[in-house]
Amino acid sequence: MEECVFCKIAAGTIPCRKVHEDDRVLAFEDIQPMAPVHIIIIPRRHIATLMDVDAEGMVDLQAMISAAREVARLKKVDRKGFRVVINCNEEGGQVVFHLHMHLLGGRKLRDSLA
Repeated sequence: MEECVFCKIAAGTIPCRKVHEDDRVLAFEDIQPMAPVHIIIIPRRHIATLMDVDAEGMVDLQAMISAAREVARLKKVDRKGFRVVINCNEEGGQVVFHLHMHLLGGRKLRDSLA
């Protein structure tokens, strides 16, 4: 997807501050963090939304969860706690239409998500 900013980041044409990468996923620091630790985790393959995940996408989701666990350890929020969020479609808060997960931590997070 040539217009997708996350595809460009995954391809290396837009720089990012990488935290973790492997053949399936890339994790990088959010440029507008909402918490002391705010990492974006994306599949390298373009999947627009959670609703577009197919069988192969399930493998990508599993890789994203594994990456989230590794990133939580690297950022030292694994013991105190962190939040992972996947927004889906416009009313769900999705802004970039490339499946992605937010990992937030480093402080006590609000109880309410709304």
